[in-house]
Amino acid sequence: MAGKKNQKPDYEKMLRKAGVRITRPRRVIVDILAGTDDHPDALEIFRRASAVDPGISLSTVYRTTKLLEGLGAIHRHAFEGGPSRFEQAQGEHHDHLIDLDTGDVIEFKSERIEQLQNEIAEALGYDIIHHRLELYGRKR
Repeated sequence: MAGKKNQKPDYEKMLRKAGVRITRPRRVIVDILAGTDDHPDALEIFRRASAVDPGISLSTVYRTTKLLEGLGAIHRHAFEGGPSRFEQAQGEHHDHLIDLDTGDVIEFKSERIEQLQNEIAEALGYDIIHHRLELYGRKR
């Protein structure tokens, strides 16, 4: 979904505001997360961070992603059959199509799906507070 993110989120500022000390490894990790448009898992974040600073540990990646997730700055997705993956929380609502052969995550938005979900919830007497739609498929 090209262009869904208007500007890089300032995760460093969010962490500071929460009272978290910004170490060099954390700074590298938050820069990677702020600059990504894909859905990397912790090992991929670690691989990218290690290329910048070989002293970064996988446990620092896990702790940093957990902190950011707790602040609502990033979303964790546990797509079926794979490790948890992360994406920026900012931007418009969208859904995901996961390619079962490649693991690629394709973001999409459908007004028809959104309208149908609202109609179903309304018919059942509910207001939708949050939802997440994940489709799994194989390319023809």
